[in-house]
Amino acid sequence: MNPYTPAGVRHPYREEDRPTLTIAQWLIAALIAVLAGGSGVVYVLLRNLKKAEKALHEAERTRDLALKDLETERQQIQLRVAEEVLRMRAELEQEQKEARAELNRLERRLTQKDEALDRKIEGVEQRERTLTQRERELEKKFGEAEELVQRRQDELVRVAGLTPEQAKAQLLEQVRDQARLDAARLARSIEEEAVDRAEAEARRIVTMSVQRVAVEQTMESTVSVVPITSDELKGRIIGREGRNIRTFETLTGIDLIIDDTPEAVVISGFDPVRREVARLALQSLIEDGRIHPARIEETVERAKNEVDRQIKLAGERAVMTTGITGLHPELVRALGRLRYRTSFGQNVLDHSIEVCHLARMMAEELGANIEVAKRAALLHDIGKGADSESEGSHHHLSAELARRCREPQEVLHAIMAHHGDPHPETVEAVLVQASDAISAARPGARREALENYIKRLEKLEQIANAHNGVERCFAIQAGREIRIMVKPEQIDDQGAYIIARDVAHEIEQHMQYPGQIKVTVIRETRQVEIAK
Repeated sequence: MNPYTPAGVRHPYREEDRPTLTIAQWLIAALIAVLAGGSGVVYVLLRNLKKAEKALHEAERTRDLALKDLETERQQIQLRVAEEVLRMRAELEQEQKEARAELNRLERRLTQKDEALDRKIEGVEQRERTLTQRERELEKKFGEAEELVQRRQDELVRVAGLTPEQAKAQLLEQVRDQARLDAARLARSIEEEAVDRAEAEARRIVTMSVQRVAVEQTMESTVSVVPITSDELKGRIIGREGRNIRTFETLTGIDLIIDDTPEAVVISGFDPVRREVARLALQSLIEDGRIHPARIEETVERAKNEVDRQIKLAGERAVMTTGITGLHPELVRALGRLRYRTSFGQNVLDHSIEVCHLARMMAEELGANIEVAKRAALLHDIGKGADSESEGSHHHLSAELARRCREPQEVLHAIMAHHGDPHPETVEAVLVQASDAISAARPGARREALENYIKRLEKLEQIANAHNGVERCFAIQAGREIRIMVKPEQIDDQGAYIIARDVAHEIEQHMQYPGQIKVTVIRETRQVEIAK
C-alpha cells in the first residue's frame, strides 16, 4: 500500500484496476471502425458521383445549346443562300431581258439595212442600164469622131508634108523646152517668195533666241597649270630618282611638266577627266606636304571619287537648269561627263545646255513640241562622253544610249538627225539641228585646226569646180560663203540658178560644217567696142 494514497481510494493507474476487453469486443470494435471508414468512403463516392452527374448534365445542356446554335446558323446560311440565289436569278433575268432587247434592236437594224441594200441594188441596176445605153451611144459617136480625126490627119499630112510621128516628136520637143524654162522660172519665183517670207521670220526667231541665251564662251585647252608656293616643292614632286613623278603619271595617265617656270607645274593631257583628276590630286598633295608613292596613290583615288561626284552634280545641275524631268540616271551621269569634254575648244555640256535653251525658245515661237525639242537638244551630244571602246559617230552613240534609257521615238529621231543622217522629218528635229548650228557658229565658240580649215575650203572649191560652165570659184569669209563665176556664153540665168541649188545640195550631203554656207553664182556679160 502506497503510503501517499489515502485510505479507501483506489489509484487510477493501477494495473489490477483496469477493465479487461474480450476478443468479441475487439472484433465488434474493429467492425465498427471498418463500417465507419466505409461509410466515409461511400459518402465521398456518392458526392463525387453527384458532381459527375451534374457535370454530365451541364455538358448535355451545353451540347443542346450548341446544337441549337448550329441549327440556327444553318437556317441563317440557308436563308442567305436562298436570297443570293434569288438575287442572281433576278440579275440573270434582267441580263436576259437586256440581251433580248439588244437582239431585237440589232434585228431591226439588220432588217433596215437589208431594205436599204435592196433599194441601192435597184438603183445600181437602173444606173447600169442607163450607163449601158449611154455606152452604146458613146461608142457610136467615138466611131464617128475617129473617122473625122482620120480624115483631118490625112488632110494635115497632105498640107504639112509631115507624118504624125514626126509632127508629134517636133511638138513634144518644143513643149519640153518650154516646160523646162517655165518650170525653172516658176521654181525660182516660188523659192524667192518663200525665202523672202521665211527669212524675215527665221531672222526674228533666231535673233530673239540668241539674244535671250547669253552664255559665256570659253576656250578649253589640253594643259592645266597648278600654282605652287615655292620652287622647292618641284624637287619633292619629282622625288628620289623620279619615283614620285613616275608614280603620279602612271596612276593618272597624265604628263607632269616641271620646268623653269617659277612657282608653277604644268599638267598636260588630252583626256579632260584624267587631267582634272591629276590637278585635284596634285593640289591636295601640295597642300598636305606629304609626297610619297603611297600617299600619291591614296590621293589619286580620292581625287577620282571627287571627280565622279562632280560629274554627277554637273549632270543634275544641267537637268535642273533646263527644267527637264524624268531623265534616266544613266543619262544624267552621261551629261555630267560632258563637263570634261570639248569640241573644237567648246565645252560640250555648256554647248548642250545652250542648244536646249535655243531649241525651247524657237519651239515656243513656232508652236512645236517643247518637251521633245528640249530633251533631244540636251541629249544630242551625250555620245561624245562615251569611252574610247565605243564605235560609231557621236550622234549614233547618243541615240543608242537614249534608246537604252527608253526615250521616246521622236526624241531619238531628233538626236539622230541633228547632223543630217538621217534627214530630219519633224519640226523638233530641224530645231535641234538649227540650234546646234547656231551654238557652234557663235563667234568665239569654237576653234578649228588650220589643216582641217584648209581642207574644208578646198572641198568647197572642189564641189563647185565639178560643174560644167564654172570658170572659177572662191571660198571666202572663213568658208561660210563660196562665190562661183560661170561662163556667160554657156550658162544662162536659169542655169546659174540650177548650179547654185545643186552646189548647195552637194555641200549639205558631203560636208560637215558649223552654221551655214552661202552659195553665190555670178554671171556677167560684157560687150567691149573701141572707137577709133
